[in-house]
Amino acid sequence: MDDDCVVLIIDDERDHADGIAESLQRLSVKTVTVYTGRDALDILENRQIDVVVTDLKLSDEVDGLEILRCAKAADSTIEVILITAYATIENCKEAIKQGAYDYLVKPIDIDQLRTLVRQACKKVASSAYRAKALRFSEEEFVFEGVKGKSSVMKNIFDVLRRVAPTNISVLIEGPSGTGKELLARAIHFNSKRRQKPFRPINCAGLSETLLESELFGHVKGAFTGATSDRKGLFEIADKGTLFLDEIGDMPLSMQAKLLRFLEDGVIMPVGSNQSVLVDVRVISATNHNLKKLVQEGKFREDLFYRIKGAAISVPSLKERREDIPAFIEYFIEEAAKDTGSEVTGITNAARSILVNYDWPGNIRQLRNYIRTMVVMCDKDTIDVNDIPAEIHRPLQLEAGKPAAGDLGGVSLDELEKQAIIDTLKKTGNNREKAAKILGIGERTLYRKIKEYNL
Repeated sequence: MDDDCVVLIIDDERDHADGIAESLQRLSVKTVTVYTGRDALDILENRQIDVVVTDLKLSDEVDGLEILRCAKAADSTIEVILITAYATIENCKEAIKQGAYDYLVKPIDIDQLRTLVRQACKKVASSAYRAKALRFSEEEFVFEGVKGKSSVMKNIFDVLRRVAPTNISVLIEGPSGTGKELLARAIHFNSKRRQKPFRPINCAGLSETLLESELFGHVKGAFTGATSDRKGLFEIADKGTLFLDEIGDMPLSMQAKLLRFLEDGVIMPVGSNQSVLVDVRVISATNHNLKKLVQEGKFREDLFYRIKGAAISVPSLKERREDIPAFIEYFIEEAAKDTGSEVTGITNAARSILVNYDWPGNIRQLRNYIRTMVVMCDKDTIDVNDIPAEIHRPLQLEAGKPAAGDLGGVSLDELEKQAIIDTLKKTGNNREKAAKILGIGERTLYRKIKEYNL
């Protein structure tokens, strides 16, 4: 059981509510207990909740079905378990129709409730961008598909902790595949806007006309094909967050319109004379050097400083190799779960090859290759021979020996020796850091260095 799972318990019978909370302590979940529907709505608005256990009938104007609707509206991944003494086919159907995880009738079976809560917590934990995916901790900030324990990532997470609770604009810069959108989602889901929409859009993937319509909306007849009024993402994301990916590719004319919105918070749908006031936090991302684009006249300087309230630069994967072992383990587990594979680990030799590869496609590329290896592996552990040749062929051995991708007469000891040489070189002979990257203990590394006479 994930002890980060937060369960909200609502029952106007205090003894019953407290009894449920006590019974769930065995699961190592965190519980929050309230006794009115109104208090429950306040909790849902101000705290991240994973699972809700609520009585259907409450003494105030907010009942269990209303809590269910509000929980799902706030975050569709929240699971809701309803409890009632008045079970009918109609309200059972209505609860399930609205997204309830399950339904229990009083007097409840505690073991059955524990089972449902345990299953619901696991479901939430596996949902994209949720549970472990979007939480801060003292040591690291972890989210779906991206982990970070290196010093550079810890600095980034410290910035995220500071900016997430604010409304300041954020610019995330970094190569493709480094998880910029996931960082943006993490900021949103740790902000006061987390109960409102998060809407991403890729500015590079749309024509200027379509981009304007997508952002600002349009009215019927505004252009050919506009058969009805349509709200834009700014209006849809009202009180929430809009993520503008690849903003460096936004046309100059659209940059001017975006700047005008950022200054006054007003949008004008295409073809309309009626302005609309909205409250949206903007997070932007780019794999371009925006300063260079400003100098070249391809990006507005005033917009650059407007979106750069706080700047985060995400490094490529090869610049933080000590994070790669954690990614490998995470992606193996994820891929095995998704595909039904029995793969549970990776050998040290195979891990060393992956750690020393430069990963031009960054985290996205590593994830895809791990998934392929998990699917193709016919054992429970990924080994050197399971790694695609294009990944480990660049690893050259000493004294003119063949590349690792060819493996002609090359022993695993030789591969391991070369991996240690390369890793020590890349870490400036920092043995502690090299051991972490290689996924072995420092004592083991010292023994290997002595064994290979390095």
